[in-house]
Parts: sequence; structure tokens; C-alpha cells
Amino acid sequence: MTVKRLDLDSLVSQVALDCTTFVLSLAASVAIGAGDFLRFWAHGHFLAWAVVFLVLRGIANWAFGVYRILWKFVSLPDAITLGKSFLSVTLFLLVVQSFSTVNVVRVISLQIPFVVLVLEFFFSLAGAIAIRAGRKILHERTERTQRGYSSQPQRLALYGAGRAGMLLYKELKGNRNFEVVGFLDDDPRKNGAVILGKEVLGNRENFDQVVRDHRIDQVVISVASGNSRSLSEIMSACKKISIPAKIIPSLQDLVQGRAKIGQLREIQIEDLLGRESVELSHFDERVRPVYEGRSILVTGAGGSIGSELVRQLLLLSPRRVGLMDKDENSLYELEQEILFRFPNAPIEPIVADVRNPNRVRVMLNDLRPEWIFHAAAHKHVPLMEKHPDEAILNNVAGTWTLLENCREFGVERFVFISTDKAVNPTSIMGATKRIGELLVKAYARSRGPGAASVRFGNVAGSRGSVIPVFKKQIAEGGPVTVTDPEMTRFFMTIPEAVQLVLCAGSLGLEGQTFVLDMGNLRSILDLARNMIILSGLKPDKDIQILTTGMRPGEKLFEEIIALSEVLSTTGFERISRIEADVSNSPFSFDDLRHLVNAAGRNDRRALYACLTTFCPEYQPVGRVPAETELKLRQR
Repeated sequence: MTVKRLDLDSLVSQVALDCTTFVLSLAASVAIGAGDFLRFWAHGHFLAWAVVFLVLRGIANWAFGVYRILWKFVSLPDAITLGKSFLSVTLFLLVVQSFSTVNVVRVISLQIPFVVLVLEFFFSLAGAIAIRAGRKILHERTERTQRGYSSQPQRLALYGAGRAGMLLYKELKGNRNFEVVGFLDDDPRKNGAVILGKEVLGNRENFDQVVRDHRIDQVVISVASGNSRSLSEIMSACKKISIPAKIIPSLQDLVQGRAKIGQLREIQIEDLLGRESVELSHFDERVRPVYEGRSILVTGAGGSIGSELVRQLLLLSPRRVGLMDKDENSLYELEQEILFRFPNAPIEPIVADVRNPNRVRVMLNDLRPEWIFHAAAHKHVPLMEKHPDEAILNNVAGTWTLLENCREFGVERFVFISTDKAVNPTSIMGATKRIGELLVKAYARSRGPGAASVRFGNVAGSRGSVIPVFKKQIAEGGPVTVTDPEMTRFFMTIPEAVQLVLCAGSLGLEGQTFVLDMGNLRSILDLARNMIILSGLKPDKDIQILTTGMRPGEKLFEEIIALSEVLSTTGFERISRIEADVSNSPFSFDDLRHLVNAAGRNDRRALYACLTTFCPEYQPVGRVPAETELKLRQR
């Protein structure tokens, strides 16, 4: 590799300093190992040796790329490269010494004692590394002065001394506003260790003492895939001693390029939902080939799940992605976001309503999708209780319209986004999603494309969900309203939900419903308290929590599977398949038609009569029957 003209000064500087180091190291080695430096100098032996060492070490350093290393980026791998270069010359001279004849050695006057060779190696290597470390420190200090660092940079402790912590430390070293004091880590084997020149100062047990003794101004949680329990405990420790804490971006955001490791953010309630992050093994290698080069349609693309589906699908190299939504505002915002990140993204925004059969046919004819991800739906439970006809027409009739046209326009696979509210539904919204699951199963087994449903719990941060509502209430000074202190819900993040959808689409689609291991039910009251604490306030003191009573259609707790459903494993860890249930009766399209017609006429009495006939598990009460609740709690 040639050296650029701009690097010439650096090259000359490195070579000159190295040559000086080699000569001084050789002189010290002769003085210590040979015992009579002046005699070697007088006979010219030392000068001959010096020339040999300078030539050989210069050639080796060039061959190993030592002089292509910039001063300010010197690191441990570069020190290892130096060691290899120096060791190669020393070993070469040792071999020459061993196999050369005495006469030859005497003629060229280069018989070098073994001890001198060994000492010279260590002295030269130590000197070369010291020079580079010194120059790097000098460069950083000069840079700090030129950039005008604040006289008192913020003192940080990085909580997590793993790979993410080390990457963050390297990123922050050049930042004028921060000084990394050291690491904190819960691994007892790391306690007291020195990593990248910084000590692991302690863990959660002596957290407050470390903060006081080292005058820490802020803690940065440097774990890319930490579990929620650890994060909660770290946050509690920080709140206890009133020290601010931030966190690095999630592993998902880092991998997808949405953020860099140095872009610190506030800890969000999604980080503390009390469930481990689901990492699906072999996700990319198994899923990418399924979607690569495909034409794909996402309905409801402007919503929380739909928009994330589009983002993740674009990372899998599809041929084209259709973005369908009836809300032109959300569709426009998504289009602008995607084109900003991926200027050449193969997207096709489509303003259309799944309830309009003619518009659906034109859209499918133009786009010719091979896959459809159907995320368009009315999802707000209390609102749909007031407008059941709209829920039926959008969630049921819209799904039916899409499925009816799939075969004609060459759709190979259809993935329906369902919800845990479809299990023993007590709401209109849940009942429509249950009918959607049954409709998908009927088409997959008789009439249409390969199809499947994906069922998951509440998605943290989605529009209209409880978390944005609580955030707004806290910002306005309270009170925070909880419908029932005993209410619990399953929670998952939007990226997790979309990953499940993509994995389900890559499996055999024969009408099954796929579910994710959602972990434990989480208290809505605890969620409200944690969000208030995250805002730096105290529950029931700074922000009041009020109980308002359960709203129409709500359950006290949700279920992810019904008692009659049978689970089996899939090729993805923590994703299960619902194989069958005892209500596996023939699907009646006549009953479905009566239901949709009743909704179209806004005939509430006929609508409810058709609904209870078509979906007998629908029970429009505030909670499931007591005996069912007892069985579920015992599982």
C-alpha cells in the first residue's frame, strides 16, 4: 500500500523515532549483555550491528504495515502487529547465528551474543510502543485544547464492561463533554479488572459508594441487550441516590443502522416492561431468502405495526413493497421517513380502503403482490363497542375482501395480524379478530393462498395504547388514570412483534395461528408507577393515580391461548404454533355474509345475533367467567 502525500510527515516522524529507539535499545543491550560497550564501539562492531538492525527492522515494519498506522488510532491490535514485526527480525537473527559458520561470522564481525538479541527485542518493542502511546496522548490533549473542552467535563460511569461498554468508551474518549471514570459490572470476575485502561469499580452492591467516592455525575447503561429486571434495579439504585442515568440504543437499532452506540438516550418504559428481549436465533439466514426479491403489500402501513413491518422488510431486500393505508397523513409521513433513510427504497404508497372491493381489485392488479401482510384494522376496544358495525365492516369484511381476491391476482401468502383479545373475546374488536383467524384458516384450507395468523399481546408505544396515554397525563401534571388496580396485560415491543410476523410468514402457512412466548402478565398499576418514577416524580405525591373503573369490552386480564387450543413448537425459539382446537367446526360463509350485511345496514340487533352464532366464544361481559379465570390462573 502506498503512503499518501498528506501522511508523509507522519511517516518520516515514525521512521526517525523508530530508528533512534533501535539504536538506543541496541546500545543498552550491548552495555548490559556484552559488558564492554567501548570495546565494541572501538572495533566498529557496534556500528555494523546498528546498520543491520536498522535495515532489518525497517523492512519488517514496512512489510507488516506498521507505518500505515495513524498515531491517533493506535490500539492493542497495533501493538500486537509491532510485536510480530520485531519478533520476526529477532528470530531471523537467531537462526542466522545458529547456522552460520565461525569463519563467516568472524569475517563480517557480526557475531552477536544471544543475550544482546533478546534484550534488544524487549527494549525496542517497549520503546516503540511507548512512543506511539505518548504521541496518541499528546494528540488527544492537543485536540481537546483546540476543540475548547469544557473546564469540567461530565464524569461518567459505564454500567456494563462487555463489548458494548468498550465500544461506547472508545466512542466517548474523543467527546469534549465527558470523562469516563470507570466501569460498573455485575460479573464478579470483572470486579477490579482494568479494561482499556479503566478499572471496573464495582457493581450494584456498592453502587452508591462508587458514585460518591469517584464523584460520578451520570451513569450510562452500556448493555445493548440487557434484561428488564436488571435495568429496573439499576434505575432504582440511581433514583435512590438522585443520579441521572442514560442508556445506549437497543441492539435492534444498532444492527439496523437507526442509531450509533454513542447516541445516548433516556431510559424508556419499554425498557422496563418486565420481559426479556426475544432474540430469534438464525433470524436473518432463515427469513431473508423468503422475502428477498419479492413483491409485498402491507395494509395498514401507516400504523405502528404496519410501519415497522415496512422498515424491517426493506432490510430483507424485497423487489417492491406496497404501502397501503386509508390515512394519507400517516402514509405520507412514513414515505418521507423511508426515503430519507433509503433514497432508492422500492416502495409504492397506496391510499386505499380495504373495505372498497373495486379499489382493492385495482390495487392488487397494479401491484401484483406475492405476499400480503394484513395489519389494517380498527383496534380501539371502547370505541368499537360504540360502533360495532364499523368494526365488522373494517376488520371482518376488509379481511374477507382481500382474501377473496388473492387467488385471482397471484398472491402466494397472506399473513393476518391478530391479537390476544381474540381469545375468549369480551369485546367487539376481539370478536372481529377471532373471526379473522377463522376466515384465514378457512381460506388456507380450501379456497385461497397459503395463509396464517399471528397473535400477540399489547404493543408498547403503539398509537392509542396505554403508554402514550400515561405519558401525556404525566406531562400534564396528572392524574394518571387506571381502570382497575388488578388489571394486567401482556407486553412486547414493536420490533419484537414484527419479527414474529416475519418469522411466521417464513413458515408453512396452512391456516395456523402463531404466538410468541409473552412471559408473565404485567400490572397496569405498576406500569403507571414506573412511568411516573421515570419522569423524576413520585407516585401519589407529585402525580396522583386514580381508578376509573373498567370500560366496555375490557378484560381484567388477557390470555394468549384458549383452553381448547393445542400448542406445538416451531423452528424458532419461543414461537409456538396453535395446531387445533375443539371448536374446529366448518366455516359458514353464509353466516359471515349475514353478519356483514347486518353491519352494513347498521342493524345492531341482527349484528349481535349473528355475532354470537358465528363466534360462540364471544361473551360481551367485563371479564371471562369465574371458572375459566380460575383455570387460567392455575396454568
